[in-house]
Amino acid sequence: MLIAGFPAGAWGTNCYLVAPAAGEECVIIDPGHQAAQGVEEALKKHRLKPVAVVLTHGHIDHVASVVPVCGAHDVPAWIHPEDRYMMSDPEKALGRSIGMPLMGELTVGEPDDVKELTDGSKLTLAGLEFGVSHAPGHTKGSVTFGMPEAADIPPVLFSGDLLFAGSVGRTDLPGGDHAELLESLARVCLPLDDSTVVLSGHGPQTTIGRERASNPFMNGLDASPRRGL
Repeated sequence: MLIAGFPAGAWGTNCYLVAPAAGEECVIIDPGHQAAQGVEEALKKHRLKPVAVVLTHGHIDHVASVVPVCGAHDVPAWIHPEDRYMMSDPEKALGRSIGMPLMGELTVGEPDDVKELTDGSKLTLAGLEFGVSHAPGHTKGSVTFGMPEAADIPPVLFSGDLLFAGSVGRTDLPGGDHAELLESLARVCLPLDDSTVVLSGHGPQTTIGRERASNPFMNGLDASPRRGL
């Protein structure tokens, strides 16, 4: 399996391209602010053909390049329905008044083809299976994407802004709820194997085992019954 990631834009948001191998179809996760050029460079480097964009949530730092990326490759974008409005109205999602500057000129709006994610569903894209878990707290429509263990890699969780190395996502923006985020951590993250690699929306990769042992926000949480990636 091939996972290529890079931080993009003013917020350093991690964008990922996931494929069975170089030279094959791929899925793009969270093409955010100023990510379009990095996406094109990664596609060329690894000879990949995108089939879809999937979004962990709707904040502008994760979706700002959705329109140009989807348009350039004629692919759909997948997002949870509770965050869909953020693609067209990012200022509302950030609690800004209309007319306030938002990181200069950004292309906002929906791509031509938008599909909605549902909790517990399995997406089969580019020959890969992604398990979708609704994980509200950072936003109402936050989700994670889980991939089961394969022959050459351990299980992988694309956690968006739910879980970071040593921390969790902020909850002070519209739609944020700290208690809800902790419940999502307990339900989605704690039941996973310690070997699960966590690829988050910001910062370095980590593992569930490392966060279980050292992340202060995971301390004292009781894991919900495991339902797998």
